[in-house]
Amino acid sequence: MHDISEGSSVGKRILHDFGYFGHFLHMHAGGRAGKQYVLIRLLKSGGSLTQRELQEVGGTASASMSEVLAKLESEGLIERVPLETDARQRMVRLTSAGAAKATDIEAHRLRFEKDALSPLSEEEQGELAGMLDRVAAHWRQIEDKERVAVHE
Repeated sequence: MHDISEGSSVGKRILHDFGYFGHFLHMHAGGRAGKQYVLIRLLKSGGSLTQRELQEVGGTASASMSEVLAKLESEGLIERVPLETDARQRMVRLTSAGAAKATDIEAHRLRFEKDALSPLSEEEQGELAGMLDRVAAHWRQIEDKERVAVHE
């Protein structure tokens, strides 16, 4: 089941699984700036946001967001219109096809969330969440230390 050798440490197995989980979630949830993410963000925001707001919420570069929006626009899922107050800014709106697609994506995501951890009891899920919170906090500390070291 694992692509790593049988003699590998438990730590390597866990990190390997984290890698798989990250890949799986990125591929199936569209990452933080992919087409699915943008459609869901727009749906949850009432159907429209400025391009700048989408960029800031997703934490993505302008060029990357423009590329994703161009793809969505060519697929007829969004439309971009100049703001009346500032023609340089664009309002991004879901089309009816985009809203339907976003609704389907959100329904799929909710089904996945319901089923993803079903092999674990509620108690086990709580324990896992606590352990992952501790690991995430530790990784943030590592990241902070590395950031400081780079700036020294």
